[in-house]
Amino acid sequence: MIKILFICHGNICRSPMAEFILRDMLERTGREGEIAVSSAAVSREELGNPVYPPTRRILAAHGIRCEGHAARQMSAQDYEKYDLLIGMDSSNITRMRRICGGDPDGKMSRLLDHTCRPGDVADPWYTDDFEATWRDVLAGCQGLLKELSQKRGEQNGTK
Repeated sequence: MIKILFICHGNICRSPMAEFILRDMLERTGREGEIAVSSAAVSREELGNPVYPPTRRILAAHGIRCEGHAARQMSAQDYEKYDLLIGMDSSNITRMRRICGGDPDGKMSRLLDHTCRPGDVADPWYTDDFEATWRDVLAGCQGLLKELSQKRGEQNGTK
């Protein structure tokens, strides 16, 4: 099973959005047993808080539930626990490397690096544009799932 940890600043907007979008995609395709998904923060500011209300609303508008989420901070132990650690922006990657003492196994990437338009997912906490964040995160999750499917096909000799 592949284990993925999505990371953003506070774990109340972008990383839980990615977590719940990817979980939904996996459930819809019957692949939830192949990939485990979670999310965390690089900061301590929102520890224990649920998904931010505008993020909750946009997920609900797309038929995605996000109950039971409580923001948590990533730890150095997450580096060993997860196969992929995916940040939402360059600042997240810098802080993730600091928390984990680097990235010797090349497990870290930005979410949009898995698309044809690499870059940072804008933080809706500052932009207030949750729709744009939804589009970015959805594209990133689609690209990531496509990559993982291709790797799986290569490993199974079906590509």
